[in-house]
Amino acid sequence: MMLRRGFILFLPRLVGLLVVACCLVSIVYMLACTPKGDNQQLVLPRVHSPTVKEGYEAILQEREEQHRNYIISLKKQIAQLKAELQGRNEQLKNVQDKYPDPLDIRLDHSNPEKVQANLLAFLRSQIDKAEVHSGVKLSTEYAAVPFESFTLQKVYQLETGLTRHPEEKPVRKDKRDELIEVIELAVGSLNNPEGDSNAKHRVYTASDFIEGIYRTEKDKGTLYELTFKGDTKHQFKKIVLFRPFGPVMKVKNEDVNMADTLINVIVPLAKRASKFRQFMENFREMGIQQDGRIHLTVVYFGKEQMNEVRAILENTSKSANFKNFTFIQLNEEFSRGKGLDIGARFWKGSNVVLFFCDVDIYFTAEFLNSCRLNTQPGKKVFYPVLFSQYNPSIIYGHHDSIPSLEQQLIIKKETGFWRDFGFGMTCQYRSDFINIGGFDLDIKGWGGEDVHLYRKYLHSNLIVIRTPVRSLFHLWHEKQCLDELTPEQYKMCMQSKAMNEGSHGQLGMLVFKQEIETHLHRQKLSNKKT
Repeated sequence: MMLRRGFILFLPRLVGLLVVACCLVSIVYMLACTPKGDNQQLVLPRVHSPTVKEGYEAILQEREEQHRNYIISLKKQIAQLKAELQGRNEQLKNVQDKYPDPLDIRLDHSNPEKVQANLLAFLRSQIDKAEVHSGVKLSTEYAAVPFESFTLQKVYQLETGLTRHPEEKPVRKDKRDELIEVIELAVGSLNNPEGDSNAKHRVYTASDFIEGIYRTEKDKGTLYELTFKGDTKHQFKKIVLFRPFGPVMKVKNEDVNMADTLINVIVPLAKRASKFRQFMENFREMGIQQDGRIHLTVVYFGKEQMNEVRAILENTSKSANFKNFTFIQLNEEFSRGKGLDIGARFWKGSNVVLFFCDVDIYFTAEFLNSCRLNTQPGKKVFYPVLFSQYNPSIIYGHHDSIPSLEQQLIIKKETGFWRDFGFGMTCQYRSDFINIGGFDLDIKGWGGEDVHLYRKYLHSNLIVIRTPVRSLFHLWHEKQCLDELTPEQYKMCMQSKAMNEGSHGQLGMLVFKQEIETHLHRQKLSNKKT
């Protein structure tokens, strides 16, 4: 009985031991027999297992094989890249051998001095390629890159669009900084001239700056020509700078003495005595009294109003003690080109600057200096873009009276426009005009002869200076387009006539005048009812 009771008490403990033993056996089986995955961590052999050494050796051998294969793969990739780089180098060498660089500009970082010298040579080559020392032959009048002019405060620009103005302060910071830098560099160049450093020189400041012109050739750089006051009234300092899409480089620093440079103003004319009287008032004040180095040649066509024109000329000569004029009379139909050509060839003195002008032009003494400074025999001709005045009766129609002529000469979008389609007013030395062949005398009447001459200069090696000038105005006058003109000339005349009347806004107000008056009338009636 006692034995049976003891067995019953021991039986649960035995069952528990059997369960524990089964669990241990299961765990050992799983550790020993479960297969290893690719990303499974290393399973260390049991501490007391007889295969500890063999297990470690197998694991190390497997990992070593994997690393060896990875290194072999990297070596193959490096070898392929080296072969490709070698091939590219050979291709580049072949191209350089086939198209050698005339300046041998190659970046060799082992020799910084050579790199700097090559870079400087490249920048100077940009000056040689640009229109700095000589002109470039161009195919049409539209291929010429125009200059823009500037002073210390204003920029005078051709491309205005709808938001920019023909005369304005430079709004964009980069444009302001660019022009300020150029002026400061020019002043520094004047105050540090090359040569004798011990000699005493005048100290220049920005206030000595008169005006400058600049233009950018997109593939070369920006050319600047700046004019400063000289030591006397008729002396000037001219600085030419070039920015080859890099540092600004001084091209030259020269003294320009215009004291003895005479301008022969040539005016072709037929009738229009009242306009000639107005022209002579301007000529007397600006040309005779203020400038004094000027000659006037009038080429008159026909006999109608000729005596009146001659009398105006002689009265000015007596009152101003002015003898430097020539009057040529032709008994034939008016031809602007022929009149200018005859006037230019009639001159018998030394080489002179010719200013081809019309009676409806207003100029200042400042423009005459610009005419001299922008011409050079055998090198440069000047084609200023003048500011054309709108019809004063349209501009000041809402005013009590039209202001005086001097008060009307304001460069604003509401008062006029840059006449960039006109090429009639031009300055050049007589020798250049003769050598280029003069005007096409087959062109009769109005228009065409100026463009033909302009194209001749563009096709030559002369530099054509094309820039808006603030001191040359085309005064408004009613334009008559005659039936005798060819269809092309008549079209040009009518286009010019339309452009002369007013701005888009002003002409729009005239077109919609009836509609505006109707609206104002309705508003007036509505206000009375309320």
